[in-house]
Amino acid sequence: MAAVKKTAKKEAKKAPYLSIILPVFNEEESLDLQYKAVTEAVKKLKKTYEVIFVDDGSLDSSYEILTKISAKDRNVRLVRFRRNFGQTAAMAAGIDYSCGEVIVFMDSDLQNEPEDIGKLLEKIEEGYDVVSGWRANRQDKLISRKIPSKIANWLIAKVTGVPLHDLGCSLKAYRGDVLRQVNLYGEMHRFIPVHASWIGARITEVPVGHHARQFGQSKYGIKRTFKVILDLVTVKFMGSYSTKPIYIFGGTGVVICLLGVMSGTAVVLMKLISGTDMSGNPLLILSVLLLIIGVLFIQMGIIAEILIRIYHESQKMPPYRIRDTVNIK
Repeated sequence: MAAVKKTAKKEAKKAPYLSIILPVFNEEESLDLQYKAVTEAVKKLKKTYEVIFVDDGSLDSSYEILTKISAKDRNVRLVRFRRNFGQTAAMAAGIDYSCGEVIVFMDSDLQNEPEDIGKLLEKIEEGYDVVSGWRANRQDKLISRKIPSKIANWLIAKVTGVPLHDLGCSLKAYRGDVLRQVNLYGEMHRFIPVHASWIGARITEVPVGHHARQFGQSKYGIKRTFKVILDLVTVKFMGSYSTKPIYIFGGTGVVICLLGVMSGTAVVLMKLISGTDMSGNPLLILSVLLLIIGVLFIQMGIIAEILIRIYHESQKMPPYRIRDTVNIK
């Protein structure tokens, strides 16, 4: 028993204070510069650390470059997926393979500023559980990135009640014990602070630097906004109605029924008053049909989301598959 305790103490001493997780997908031109910038910034903090790169099925030479980096630096860990599973899965894998007391996420495309990690840690040490970066002077395209992001962030803040300006900023710091209670599936990485708030986490944000992309192409666009809106529907449902789904399904059904009654009443009144035959109006029929189909599709999406979460959690299966790892025991 004593030997077990000594071993546990040794392992605890070996665990770094800080885990920095960087998802990677086709970023071969940025990786050497990103690695140097991160390590230089973290060494100034005088904290023990590990840097975990998660190769999300890159099709370029990203994995080969990361292999060389991890071979010369034992503080660098490398996780490689069998295929592209998405940013949320990459972040989930980083969490699963991390052992730091504080976990920091950032992009691997040189747009985040590694020097800002110190700002995030200062807030963590003040007692906050989640510190989110805020790209106050964001260096992205106005129409395709900045405007959709502002709309999405305003909508998320209103619906969830978590008043952050920039949920889409990857640069965030979390206490490890809080973050490891959050299960990630689908494309829910941007809502991690929302999930953390549900379990009572203290959340704040700090302005951080942001740089224009130097290499490659962005993996985001306007269509991402529509995905965010659909994810927001799921998040709101899981937060407010997951234990009482009859409220949303029943409420929707009642509203549709009332609309049907009102529409039917209008048709009857128009027939009685002016003799107008509305029953064969194709536009009315199409409107009702599309409304019902749209509602059904949203509801089916929510049900599917619940089922997939039950599947993963009951099977204890992560939302990714590992091809190999480097510097991870």
